[in-house]
Amino acid sequence: MEKNKRVLITGAAGFLGSHLCDRFIKEGFHVIGMDNLITGNLRNIEHLFPLENFEFYHHDVSKFIHVAGELDYILHFASPASPIDYLKIPIQTLKVGSLGIHNCLGLAKAKNARVLIASTSEVYGDPAVHPQTEEYWGNVNPVGPRGVYDEAKRFQEAITMAYHTFHGLETRIVRIFNTYGPRMRLNDGRVLPAFIGQALRGEDLTIFGDGSQTRSFCYVDDLVEGIYRLLLSDYASPVNIGNPDEITIGDFAEEIIKLTGTDQKVIYQDLPTDDPKQRRPDISKAISILDWTPKIDRAEGLKRTYAYFKTLTKEELNKVEHNNFDKYIIR
Repeated sequence: MEKNKRVLITGAAGFLGSHLCDRFIKEGFHVIGMDNLITGNLRNIEHLFPLENFEFYHHDVSKFIHVAGELDYILHFASPASPIDYLKIPIQTLKVGSLGIHNCLGLAKAKNARVLIASTSEVYGDPAVHPQTEEYWGNVNPVGPRGVYDEAKRFQEAITMAYHTFHGLETRIVRIFNTYGPRMRLNDGRVLPAFIGQALRGEDLTIFGDGSQTRSFCYVDDLVEGIYRLLLSDYASPVNIGNPDEITIGDFAEEIIKLTGTDQKVIYQDLPTDDPKQRRPDISKAISILDWTPKIDRAEGLKRTYAYFKTLTKEELNKVEHNNFDKYIIR
């Protein structure tokens, strides 16, 4: 365990970013969180504000970044990550995946810091190879509606490797598969919070397509452990982190109905353009290089996640949350 190291986490107020802040605080790091709050929420990190080894900057990483003092690590997790978000703000999505990563890499070079970037299984597009290995180059439509997100992540990987090979910068790339857990936003368009939100509101569960498409869900604590190990490893090429336990969306809807004890029906709508039919990570590299495998099975993870969502008020279940800046001291 490294003590007194300084780490910058972009996207700190988001779902994954906030859990990473928690982990690095727990490990004894000084954490600098940064977020423009376009999709993040300060509530996710408000419990950290009283701590001396946590500070927060309300800033857009697509603009110039300055962090005073030494910096040991940068984790770039700033990006819209759900279809509703990146279809609503496509330009910002492209900018944070290009200008944002360029600024992070430039800061890392100036500070001699190691960078870990959050890539995604979306770099594989609608895959023609199953399960997906890191050597698969993907099947992505660059001009389709999902292209703003998919290509932003592919560019992130390319420029990160360029800084690694040309400048000798210490870099790490994690390809994140479907992840879930507390602090997800119910109304962000992703399948798990969408199903739970519909169940809690007494609505029918909506499946896009015929329900035969598959996903593989990883609990957030497992993902954070994999990211932490990758950051401290000596491996610079991309690594899949996810849970290979694959399930069809139709079967997953039935699991949610059973979990929530509701009697909603399942309704079907047209599948969105370029929506991937299959998702399952090959985690051989994570096993061999990081000695990492997911520990929390879907039944336990869903139980924990549902317990979190049940604490939300009716108002929170029915609308997108807004940040109340007056409630916080922004440092």
